[in-house]
Amino acid sequence: MIPIVVRVAINAVALWAATWVSGVELGGSSTPAKVGTLIAVALIFGLVNAVLKPIIKVVGCGFYILTLGLISFVVNALLFLLVGWLAGQLHLSFTVSGFWAGFWGAIIMTVVSFALSLVIPDKYDER
Repeated sequence: MIPIVVRVAINAVALWAATWVSGVELGGSSTPAKVGTLIAVALIFGLVNAVLKPIIKVVGCGFYILTLGLISFVVNALLFLLVGWLAGQLHLSFTVSGFWAGFWGAIIMTVVSFALSLVIPDKYDER
């Protein structure tokens, strides 16, 4: 249970960092509302990545090989746009206004999430 909570927290912080991109917006009237929105969107992000990303990689394996993996930037941007759309459908105040906002938001989220994962491990040593 703790690794899941740590992963959601890391994704929430990375989503917050992605809101620095013009076009990725986090609404909310108070700090607790914003934190709640970030946690909810981090859960949505985790579910989208867990379900869709493996399917996309298998189906688009040829494109990944043909573009030497550069198509992953486009896939990540589209998944980030999907997360923004799903958040809107669930009446969460998180919006992604277009492809380029999704593109840069996904890059920032990936870098911040990677850096935090290095600092904060999600699996604990049982020695």
